[in-house]
Order: sequence, then C-alpha cells, then structure tokens
Amino acid sequence: MRLKLGFLASHNGSSMRAIVDAIAGGTLDGEARVVISNNADSPALAFAREQGIAAEHISGKKLGGEFECDRAIADCLRKHGVGLVVLSGYMRKLGQETLSRYRGRILNIHPGPLPKYGGQGMYGRHVHEAVIGADERLSAITIHLVDEQYDQGPVIARREVPVEKGDSAESLGRRVQSLEPDFFVATLQQIASGALELPQI
Repeated sequence: MRLKLGFLASHNGSSMRAIVDAIAGGTLDGEARVVISNNADSPALAFAREQGIAAEHISGKKLGGEFECDRAIADCLRKHGVGLVVLSGYMRKLGQETLSRYRGRILNIHPGPLPKYGGQGMYGRHVHEAVIGADERLSAITIHLVDEQYDQGPVIARREVPVEKGDSAESLGRRVQSLEPDFFVATLQQIASGALELPQI
C-alpha cells in the first residue's frame, strides 16, 4: 500500500526528513504530499521546498484564531490527498476538525514510555528528567495514534531504550532522539506492507 503522507512539524522535522529520504531511496512505499508548519521560519518548510514538496505555513496567529487554523490544516491535508498524517515535532495541539477528518490516521512519536510519561507538558527534556528521576532502567520511543488528549491515543509501536548508569536528561535525550527517525521509518514500512494495521479509535 502506497502511503500518501502529510507532515506537521514546528521546527526541524527530523523524522519527517528521514521518512522523505526513505521514500526517495526506495525503501518506503510512500509519497510526501505536503509539509505544514505553524512556524514560518521552520527548517522543515525550507527542507520541503528544497525537495519539491508542497510547504504550507498555517498558524492561528496568521489566520486570526485556532478555529481558523484547525480548519485550514484539515482543508490543506485534504487538498493534497493526504491519507496518513505524521507529526514530527509539532508543538501545537490539533483541533477537532483535523482530528475528526483524520481520526485513526494521525501518528505521533513520543520520547518516552506511554502512558506513564505522557500528558500535557511532558515533552523532550521533561520526559527524560522524569524517567531518570523515577530510576527507570528502560525508557522507550513510542508511536501512537493522536486523539483529543495529549499522548493518550493507542500505542502502535514501541522500542525500548536502556537508561545507562550515569545518564543525564541530556545524554538520554540524545540517544532517544538519534533512534527516533529510523524507528518512525520502520513503523511506516510495516504499515505500508500490511504487517501492521492501525486500530480503530
């Protein structure tokens, strides 16, 4: 199954870049249809333009409110024929219009075990600090479906990451971040091949 992908990224979009590279290299059966960012100066948008992918800046500030932003995102994804939405470091909560139109078809990657280390405010360094503070021996990279609540949608893929003796939030974070892009690509490969089916939500 060829994946028709749309991406939302606020900054660099590391996983998005790895996915686009995998498509270009022939290891992922997919098409990058559009990259959307709430940040006009996002490197993710610059990368998309360099790759000949549609790049759209959509933000509540630009459009006059979050409702208008939500509607514009949903309309943009539909206009570009997106079938599966990938969040790659997107720092805004999705609105109801986008969530309803793409229910069960929005994927996010989280840098820790869910649901234990998820929720509002649990991102990046905050996750790694919490994992180390709890003396966990294992952290994880978790890919899940997005719903109305932060980090509460069904987990579809998980990769354990050992917490090493003497780890700081920074060192654990670097290790987790270095593994995320390839793990996202591998998960999408499973979806495209039919080996992994997305649950209904």
